[in-house]
Amino acid sequence: MEHKVAYSVQETARALNLGTTTVEKLIANGQLPSVRIGRRRLVLRSALETYINHLVEKQASA
Repeated sequence: MEHKVAYSVQETARALNLGTTTVEKLIANGQLPSVRIGRRRLVLRSALETYINHLVEKQASA
């Protein structure tokens, strides 16, 4: 995955090995922050990294 500043929903889904519907649900319920630019929904690289780090910390403490 190339190092962009932001990724489309489809690129985010590929990076997480999830479906686009799952990524859209994560965005809709606020678990994965995103921005809208025109008609496009983008997930910032920093938001994706924060989301993954949160999951790792949550699972480590379980």
